[in-house]
Amino acid sequence: MRLLSRLVAASPKLVLAAAVCCTVLFGLFGLNLQNRVSIGGFDDPGSESAQVDKVVRDQLGPQNPDVIAVYTVPPGQTLADLGPRVTQAVDRIAPDRLARKVETYWNNSPPRQGLLRSTDGRQALAVVFLAGDETQRIAAYPDIAAALRIPGVDTRFAGYSALANEISDQSRHDLIRAESLSLPVTLAILVLVFGGVVAAALPVMVGILTVVGALGAIGLIARYAEVSVFAVNVVSLLGLGLAIDYGLFLVSRYREELDAGRSVPQAVSRSMATAGRTITFSALLLACAFAGTFVFPQAALRSLGFGAIAAVILAALLSLIVLPAALLVLGPRITRWTWRADAFERGERRAARFWGRVVSAVLRRPGAVVVAVTALLLVMAAPLASVRLGEIDHTALPAGNPTRATVEELTAQFPAANSGATVLIRGDTTTAAAIVQRVGGVPGVRQVLRLSSDHDTVILHATLDAPDRSPAANETVTRIRQLDVPAGTEVQVGGESATVVDGVDAITDRLPLMIAIMIAATMVLLLCAFRSVMLPIKAVLMAALSLTATFGVLSWIFYQGHLAGLLGVSTGPLSGGMVVLIIAVVFGLSTDYEVFLLSRMSEAHRAGADTAGAVRTGIVRTARVITAAAALLILITGAFTLSPLTPMRTLGIGMIVALFIDATLVRMLLVPALVQLMGPINWWPSGRRRDREPTATDHATAELVSSADIR
Repeated sequence: MRLLSRLVAASPKLVLAAAVCCTVLFGLFGLNLQNRVSIGGFDDPGSESAQVDKVVRDQLGPQNPDVIAVYTVPPGQTLADLGPRVTQAVDRIAPDRLARKVETYWNNSPPRQGLLRSTDGRQALAVVFLAGDETQRIAAYPDIAAALRIPGVDTRFAGYSALANEISDQSRHDLIRAESLSLPVTLAILVLVFGGVVAAALPVMVGILTVVGALGAIGLIARYAEVSVFAVNVVSLLGLGLAIDYGLFLVSRYREELDAGRSVPQAVSRSMATAGRTITFSALLLACAFAGTFVFPQAALRSLGFGAIAAVILAALLSLIVLPAALLVLGPRITRWTWRADAFERGERRAARFWGRVVSAVLRRPGAVVVAVTALLLVMAAPLASVRLGEIDHTALPAGNPTRATVEELTAQFPAANSGATVLIRGDTTTAAAIVQRVGGVPGVRQVLRLSSDHDTVILHATLDAPDRSPAANETVTRIRQLDVPAGTEVQVGGESATVVDGVDAITDRLPLMIAIMIAATMVLLLCAFRSVMLPIKAVLMAALSLTATFGVLSWIFYQGHLAGLLGVSTGPLSGGMVVLIIAVVFGLSTDYEVFLLSRMSEAHRAGADTAGAVRTGIVRTARVITAAAALLILITGAFTLSPLTPMRTLGIGMIVALFIDATLVRMLLVPALVQLMGPINWWPSGRRRDREPTATDHATAELVSSADIR
């Protein structure tokens, strides 16, 4: 950090200009990003369902439609009257855009014709299968919808590309709204924290640069790999929040060093050696947490991991390069545009008095605090015991959304519109008739049809009673897979519901490995940071406690349905992809605040303070900053709750709950109580030692603690 400080100090204006220009140029990779992302990528490409779907596509062509047009007969007309106009609309689609012929009620004959007509005879379908990869098919949707729309006829759309287009548009709108609302409010809160506009503007400036760079990183990744549409919002707002948090840490320490009597270069150097070091470890911890997503086979989860790591690294790099350069250029002028010269110092003293009383109460009865807080968090975690995982489907859209309503109408009026389950029989196909009977007898299976057969392969289609991807349909798929089949015969199941089952299984199977990687990386990094064995163990346990409590609250809301009506969310199994993302984010942020708090405790301990003194100094010096950082991150990531998309609201509410728990119950109550109870063992094997003489900052801390009347 000192070397980096010297390099920046050699020419701060040049460093500042170069960093800004490079970041903006890199951000150009993010242009037209929404045209290169997808809502897919949550399936396991090596799963049983993926293998079945590949065989079916190779032999019969694509089975999952991209666009389903639902035509409702106007009053006084019949389906026959609509026929010529629908045919004319279908002919407007260029043949090279189609993977197979468009199927409509009017160009089919019984019994297939009956499957494309509603039960009341007032609606009929046109089913489109588009050519190209997923990105091309989604991009083609607006043109296809325009071609199929008939003036004067109620025309609504469903299908994979229609759903993807709707979610993508909503996601893009959510990001613009979230950033336009969160940035001004964030700046206002920072002005209150620092007591001035100039100091508050620096973290916001770094946050904006981080968003630009993060979008560029996602755009670059999207050129070579599949990227989830949710990665754009998650990475942008995560990068913004972390950059502002890091800026808050560094600028606060710089102001503290200036108040302790250091010159501007000395204050920057000292801030980099302390807060800068903490930021570095924080970024490494978060990067390791997100690296755990690489163990999953789903492309969407890996894209979230790559994008989040890029955002974290950019936030840290820009904070450690742009901020020191800006501080050196501004110097003492950072206090300009304040409503009073001592606003920052007065805020520090007020925070010291409040948190001094809190830490004094904690240190008087640390055992009672540990028992009470732990019991409360375990009660909050209790609903997690019954939770189930699922994946993103049309219920991600809010109730009343036209696309969601159309999908639900298809399920009700066109039972055959669901893809159901595809059953592949291999090996001894002479037993196919018996297997058809067994599949037909499975609860939840309505009808079984033979699609094709040859000497060693038979393809069956099972129509299910429940809609695709629903818990009931997923259970039916599991029952089919559990059927006993004759020796020499292999039965495999595919289809949308089978894809969900396999995707969730892949997540649950590899989640322990992800957690093990995060724990191992955290232990190693914290061991290097604090040269203590017990502090890393405690940090991991605290993060685990925060996580379980957070998921308990999410299960209570999104799975059990409490407050769901008030919050306007759909209930059901938690999205497996969102669960993985929340685990990575919350675990990383939990250890992030832990590092910031324990760094100040460890710093005080190395200066000669006993355990109680180290706890007091750590809390008094960091509580205000940690609380402000958590509040800002809650504000920024909490903007996800403004989205009508259920997965985004899950993430937003999860972040709000996790950050509130972590910054209050855990960091300010449970951690100091545990550190006090553990005593000297906290610092083992490094032991208690005094590496240096007390500095001006140490004396300032002692004075602040004393003035707060907390001894």
